[in-house]
Amino acid sequence: MSRTDLLKKIASEIKLDYHRRPLCVAVDGVDASGKTVFADELAAVLRAEFGFELIRASIDGFHNPKAIRFAQGQDSPVGYYQDTFNLEALIYNLLEPLKPGGSLKVRKEIFDLRLDAPIDSPCEKVSPDSILVLDGIFLHRPELKAYWDYSIFLHVPFDTILDRAALRDGYLFGTVEQIRSRYNQKYIPAQLKYLTEVFSTDLATVNIDNSNFENPFVV
Repeated sequence: MSRTDLLKKIASEIKLDYHRRPLCVAVDGVDASGKTVFADELAAVLRAEFGFELIRASIDGFHNPKAIRFAQGQDSPVGYYQDTFNLEALIYNLLEPLKPGGSLKVRKEIFDLRLDAPIDSPCEKVSPDSILVLDGIFLHRPELKAYWDYSIFLHVPFDTILDRAALRDGYLFGTVEQIRSRYNQKYIPAQLKYLTEVFSTDLATVNIDNSNFENPFVV
């Protein structure tokens, strides 16, 4: 099955769950697993094939300030899992308004990570026909998992993740050696903690091997 066919298959499954109320779709996976691209493409298919109004957002718009994120140490895997995101703000601004009886008034981001500063983003009134496609890490954690009508987990080996990060994250961390050190010290241990203590494949509606961008497949 081609990537396009897989995306259309998933979009069709999401449509089956649609009952004239907003749906919340999560695209989860480890760092550099391709979540953002996959979520963008899925949103485009849902819009093109079925005419849904899409709310496209990322958990990256709900970071905590640096003082909170690094409270347990800048390289702490535990701190990365526990303190990186403002889950209360994500729930209040984006997820609760889309629940049955919710206000339908959402904010898609509240914080600029690069500036380490809040964003005065507009509050938008969305349609009851909307579908939220949210990408991010740790989306099947206990605080969030009940909000997903449909969820996807992208599986990619850590060796592949390191190779992708080396190409992607130079502007953040510097040399390839510095990137690999940061991932091995912080990001991968945090993801291993999540995968062993929190996530299980039965929590996701569908599990996808996204090791090869051109040939993802259901596992």
